[in-house]
Amino acid sequence: MLTRRPLIAGNWKMNFDHLRAVAFVQKIAWTLKDAKFAPTEVEVSVFPPFTDIRSVQTLIESDSLGFAFGAQDLSPFDDGAHTGDVSGEFLAKLNCRYVIIGHSERRQNHHEDDELITAKTKAALRHGLVPVICVGETSDDLDKFGASAVPVGQLRAVLAEIPADSEIVVAYEPVWAIGSGQAATPAQAQDVCAALRSVIAESLSPETADSTRILYGGSVKSGNIASFMREKDVDGALVGGASLDAEEFAKIVQFPRHVIA
Repeated sequence: MLTRRPLIAGNWKMNFDHLRAVAFVQKIAWTLKDAKFAPTEVEVSVFPPFTDIRSVQTLIESDSLGFAFGAQDLSPFDDGAHTGDVSGEFLAKLNCRYVIIGHSERRQNHHEDDELITAKTKAALRHGLVPVICVGETSDDLDKFGASAVPVGQLRAVLAEIPADSEIVVAYEPVWAIGSGQAATPAQAQDVCAALRSVIAESLSPETADSTRILYGGSVKSGNIASFMREKDVDGALVGGASLDAEEFAKIVQFPRHVIA
């Protein structure tokens, strides 16, 4: 049976300049070292603002910290007259492994639709980046359509345009839970993540579905991460606010110590 390596991803959003970013990553590393936790079974990735990526890359690679890192967005274009955009080529040159695409804040605040998110996903794959495709429903969506209809539709739109063997990560982030302090229940997260995995199997292949990691995001903290990770289709977490506290984020990373099968 395939075992998917859990991924704990810290989305810093628009926080930390490059100097604070370096100090913060060092603190996470020191906190985990002091706890005698070597995250060989857990992949840890941070997603700093664009201006921090080079500094974070230098620290992680020079100190062999073993963390992955990525960007919070990318352009659907590879180059040209696109003021303010950042190309996937540039991110690949910085050794980014991941890029977040379609975060609810981008969908809402920047009016990104499925067509644009699909184009960005294809751009990421062109440059060897692993897209973290975010999907989720608002409270209105939840009332009208139920928990899985909107995220399943969002994901299906992207999957229809990419190769069957694409390496992707999917992040289910119920918009009504983000920053609210009220997370979905583990059972709710499992139901939606299972539906998303079924869509991957149908749209790409059963093999890709088996290997694709599906994360939960929405008011994740050290007190609830273990309960989510007991669910068979939840393979990690996209952590927002709690990722800005080094000690709290380190506790989330250490969830295997608190998971009881």
